[in-house]
Amino acid sequence: MRWLPALLSIVALPLGSFAAKSSSADRFQTFHTQAVSSSPLKLADASYKKLTSAPRDYAVAVLLTALDAKYGCQLCGMFQPEWDILGNSWIKGDKNGESRLILSTLDFSDGRETFMSLGLQTAPVLLLFQPTTGPHAVPTPEPLRYDFTSGAPTAEQVRDWLARHLPGRTHPAVYRPINYARWVVTIVSLLGVAGVIFKISPYILPVIKSRNVWAGLSLIGILLFTSGHMFNQIRKVPYVAGDGRGGISYFAGGFQSQYGLETQIIAFIYGLLSFATISLAMKAPRTQDSHIQQIMVIAWGIVLTVMYSFLLSIFRVKNGGYPFRLPPFM
Repeated sequence: MRWLPALLSIVALPLGSFAAKSSSADRFQTFHTQAVSSSPLKLADASYKKLTSAPRDYAVAVLLTALDAKYGCQLCGMFQPEWDILGNSWIKGDKNGESRLILSTLDFSDGRETFMSLGLQTAPVLLLFQPTTGPHAVPTPEPLRYDFTSGAPTAEQVRDWLARHLPGRTHPAVYRPINYARWVVTIVSLLGVAGVIFKISPYILPVIKSRNVWAGLSLIGILLFTSGHMFNQIRKVPYVAGDGRGGISYFAGGFQSQYGLETQIIAFIYGLLSFATISLAMKAPRTQDSHIQQIMVIAWGIVLTVMYSFLLSIFRVKNGGYPFRLPPFM
């Protein structure tokens, strides 16, 4: 009879293994049934321990959060809607539980002991417990932790993270609910704008069709971009800078740098030169009074000379070897 205990232990090993597998399968089926009616599944301390206990042949994603206003967790409130969308999308796309994943939530108010046992000082924390038995078992039972350092992620980002760590399984897509209120507001707003445009169209169309308006807008655009506006936007240049002697430098030396105020000054000079040229070419010849016409020619000629002289002096600031000069800015 000495062989009887050894025989019993040999027989008990597969029976124990079968019982563990059966227990894990029963746990998954129980929690999955609950998740079908409400996902993500809300947990407490006891249900958390039961759901994440080993051995298990399924995965568990648990969001540990603190939604009560007294905790002041803004990130928790920002991420919770995305987590709810992911939970609803996952259970709709995997009603049969083929992915073997349970999405759940444990709030601090319902799981103080769990938070203390994990040593958590901040929230939210997203943990992924992978299977310890079965074809997708991992060698290390420690859960994976999602990084929230970049702010609240979207449901799509978390879904991709889960899919990356759960290969070879079903990964349902994220389905966002239709925001009917937003659609109604958008349609009503568009109809309102269309009605206003239709009502005032007799007053707007002449302005839109005006050649002078388009010529002015085109001239503004040309002056804006030829003066270096896009360079400022791309390089994020400073508005002005110090000259090293306690003063302010309005113009940067060299052709590879410039200041924000410098661009505005150049645009003003170009605009004034353009306006003077247009006035001399179009306005002055149409003036009937010869005396006024003569004054206009002299005045705009002086403006052209002075502003062009100033422009040349700026060129010499940008490039010390620039050879041309024009009075009065010598």
